[in-house]
Amino acid sequence: MSTYVFKAIDLTGGKARGEVEADSKQAVSDQLKQRGLIVLEIADKHSSKEIELAFLKTVKASELAVFSRQLATMITSGMSILRALYVLEEQTEGKFLKETIVAVRKDVEAGLSLSDSMARHPKVFNPLFVAMAEAGEMGGVLEDSLMRVADQLQKDAGLKRQIKAAMIYPVLVIVFAVGVMMALVAFLVPVFIGVFKQFGGELPKLTQVSVFMSHVVTGYWWLMFLTTGVIVVSFIKWKKTTWGRRQWDHFRLHVPMKIGTIVQQIAVARWSRTLASLTGAGVPLLQALEITGRTGGNVAVEEAMDGVIASVKRGGTIAAPLAQAPLFPSMVTHMVGVGEETGALDQMLDRVAEFYEEQVEASVKALTSILEPIMIIVIGAIVGFIVISMYLPLFDVYNHIQ
Repeated sequence: MSTYVFKAIDLTGGKARGEVEADSKQAVSDQLKQRGLIVLEIADKHSSKEIELAFLKTVKASELAVFSRQLATMITSGMSILRALYVLEEQTEGKFLKETIVAVRKDVEAGLSLSDSMARHPKVFNPLFVAMAEAGEMGGVLEDSLMRVADQLQKDAGLKRQIKAAMIYPVLVIVFAVGVMMALVAFLVPVFIGVFKQFGGELPKLTQVSVFMSHVVTGYWWLMFLTTGVIVVSFIKWKKTTWGRRQWDHFRLHVPMKIGTIVQQIAVARWSRTLASLTGAGVPLLQALEITGRTGGNVAVEEAMDGVIASVKRGGTIAAPLAQAPLFPSMVTHMVGVGEETGALDQMLDRVAEFYEEQVEASVKALTSILEPIMIIVIGAIVGFIVISMYLPLFDVYNHIQ
């Protein structure tokens, strides 16, 4: 048995604190309820105090998907929401998610609904999660809604993993290329500079460029790091502005070498999957469209949803304004139109999402195959430029000797 400390209030509003020995927090809660107390907080007596950094308080999509699936399973088995939260609180390993579950459990215990309790923690539960939970509560199918949320989170996480895995190789090659260039410029070029001074005369243009780069790297390395830091910070701040985010999102859609195509396919796949989940869970259409726009991950999606919402409010269709948005291919608009006509919109959107998720996988593989030879050429060009620039003065000296 473990020792727990608790905070509670009685029916008259009086505060109560103390320690209880029990096998679990659920057992403590049961004891306190038998005493006519309303539980506010239960914690381990000897829990360690750790330094917490706000920016490290994040919950992975995979953790949230597991939480949603487990909660749905326990509710399906007939367990009450409050007891299910107690169980999840006990077995969850992630510290921040565990703290959030505790806070949600307290709100539910105080009389709030599950969706309202989740809405108080937007860093963990996004509008999609909250809306699905609310629709499930209203329709009496909370477990189905939570399962849909888990599926959505796993699909999104899988898509992100796929993109990250494909980008590992190009990033490593770029880092290696920059490292090789810096090493050659910092250590090899200075050796040749000492030799060139003995020759006298004017150095070739390519050699002058390499010598200048060597002086910058060896003498002003701090300025390079400072400039890089300023550029990165300025870019991040610019991207957070409304105008900057809009410009950046539209720019990403037009990047060559299939990158813009991949960004478009990801946006369409995510839009389709999110709207399918919301409409399938019974969320009102206008609310579903609004949430889809806010969670689309691209301003182009949000702008398109504004037009769709205006059309639906006038009694129009979803497909018509989508056809005017350059982000959505004609296949998507036609399938959405068929879904609206047949009353199977969520099923059509699921098919669209599956198709574009497969397209993303194929496009990423194609991009990787294109980048591999390009990276090899870039590395060869960097090394070749430095080596040739260093040997040009030696060739000139040899020609003069002959």
